[in-house]
Order: sequence, then structure tokens, then C-alpha cells
Amino acid sequence: MDRTTGRRITGIAHLRQSIVDILTTPLGSRLERRTYGSILLSLMDAPANSITRLRCYAAIASALMNWEPRLRVTRVGLDFGPDPGQATLALEGDYKGRSVSLSAALPLRGAA
Repeated sequence: MDRTTGRRITGIAHLRQSIVDILTTPLGSRLERRTYGSILLSLMDAPANSITRLRCYAAIASALMNWEPRLRVTRVGLDFGPDPGQATLALEGDYKGRSVSLSAALPLRGAA
């Protein structure tokens, strides 16, 4: 189900929604699934340097490997935005045997 319209979605649209949900759900915030989500948002307040970039890549890859079995991530791109605590995510991977490129200007902002 589409989280904004309530209509049925399938395929790449469902995958994209799932990826956004996994990456923007803070780890430990779901009561019955404490391991669901990622630490990505908590990293957005860290300094925009190569160490933070590497930690973001690891957070993205591990969260998607754990929670999105339909996708095998082959490349992760992360561009820090002009303002502190903002980033744009680009993913490439294999989805059901097909090579896909997903790019999304996710509103990745630091935890408030």
C-alpha cells in the first residue's frame, strides 16, 4: 500500500517505498522490531567528512541487507547537501535478477 495515497503499489515503486522506510526509521524505534531500521539519520549530524561518509555507506548497506531481501545493493552514493545535516542518496543494485538504479533525494536530516 502506498503510504501517501493508500492505493496498491508493486514492483519498483514498492521497493523504493520500502527502502525509504527502512533508512528513515531510527534503529530501535519500533517496539516489536527493535532491530528494524538504520542508524543513518543519527549520522546526519556528524561532521561531513570521509569517515562519516563511510559510516553512512555501511549503515545503508547493512540495513538494506537485513530488511530488504528483494534488493542486492551494488553501489551506494551519498552527496551531502548544502546545509548541514542534509544528504541525497543514490542506490544501484539487483532487483529480482534485473539491474536497477534508484536515485532519490531523500530528506535525510539529522535527528532533532
